[in-house]
Amino acid sequence: MTLQITTARPTPELLDLPWRLPLEDWPESTLAALPRGISRHVVRFVRQGRRVLAVKEIKADIADREYAMLRSLRRLEVPSVQPLGVVHGRAAADGTPLDACLLTLHLQFSLPYRALFSQSLRPDTAVRLMDALALLLVRLHLDGFWWGDVSLSNTLFRRDAGAFAAYLVDAETGELHASLSDGQRAHDLDIAQVNITGELMDLQAGGYLDDNADPFEIAASIVERYHSLWEELTATERFGVGDRWRVEERIRRLNDLGFDVDELSIMTDVDGTHIQIQPKVVDAGHHSRRLLRLTGLDVGENQARRLLNDLDAYAAATDRQNDDEELVAHDWLTKVYEPVTRAVPRELTTRLEPAEVFHEVLEHRWYLSERAGHDVLLDEAIRDYIRTVLPAKPEEEAVVGVDTIQMPVIAKHD
Repeated sequence: MTLQITTARPTPELLDLPWRLPLEDWPESTLAALPRGISRHVVRFVRQGRRVLAVKEIKADIADREYAMLRSLRRLEVPSVQPLGVVHGRAAADGTPLDACLLTLHLQFSLPYRALFSQSLRPDTAVRLMDALALLLVRLHLDGFWWGDVSLSNTLFRRDAGAFAAYLVDAETGELHASLSDGQRAHDLDIAQVNITGELMDLQAGGYLDDNADPFEIAASIVERYHSLWEELTATERFGVGDRWRVEERIRRLNDLGFDVDELSIMTDVDGTHIQIQPKVVDAGHHSRRLLRLTGLDVGENQARRLLNDLDAYAAATDRQNDDEELVAHDWLTKVYEPVTRAVPRELTTRLEPAEVFHEVLEHRWYLSERAGHDVLLDEAIRDYIRTVLPAKPEEEAVVGVDTIQMPVIAKHD
């Protein structure tokens, strides 16, 4: 059989991988030590220069379909893994045909849910993961994507200023439509609740979820969070003509949720006594886009919100609220943000991404100030954080040979 590699990025190094071996038999010298989530297929991480690829062994038609779907989702700017290519024509040394492989780029600083629960996280971790997954599902549904297999196992999570951001990993069962019906959205929510309940019960049985936590209640919270978000983003609002300020208030509420309003539908009654408004198009990433425009920093939405708050505080402290916003942002970047992130020793840079370090330093400074009874200087907070907090953080970008996180096998609930 002839090996065929279809890729969005020409990468000759892909030819060096042992495609003639079943994926589960690939040598450890090829593999990268990153925690793997649960999959019905064999998945391995491999090193390719400075980057890490996720390789999934699946049937050829499914690989092609998922590759095309992930590319479509990336064009829609949906939080998802980046597809790299598909490998066809694999065969063992004896000529036995092997399944195709789907290639995606590893999402840096992301972790599967089991790896998160293996760490010492706060008791509300499960709830915060539900919030992140609910937001992801709303974004997918707004773009017309029916997932068909919503679960923690099919999601990666990144820390986002104390919260989590969720990214779609597995699009194998997904369908992309112009829009979704209420029934399709409800079906995804039903699937999510069943799958997540089973995953949390397995975690609890393995001692990774508090015995007092209720997996059914936690899983049900995603439905409640989803509906509240969906209502805020899409519902029609009706009010009197004298309350036109509520149009701006609605836009601010959507911005606070991290969404931009691209268009509003505004209608008045025949007699002109009431106004109806409804967002027509909402795009996520309001704060991250503003921060990127001002500073060039490309970070998570909650991280961007936190950094922008600190930028605003810097402008107020330096009495520059009326100065050009981009000039103030440049000064904040060079005088506040970069000194913090550059202070991290090289051997600790794999613990957290820079924006999350900055967020945690600000949190640590607040804690130190409260304990001391006065404002602690940022330089002092940085030194204390690097000395007492950061070294205890787990390696979330480490690549060191073989899997480092060992957890019991958890059956995937389909």
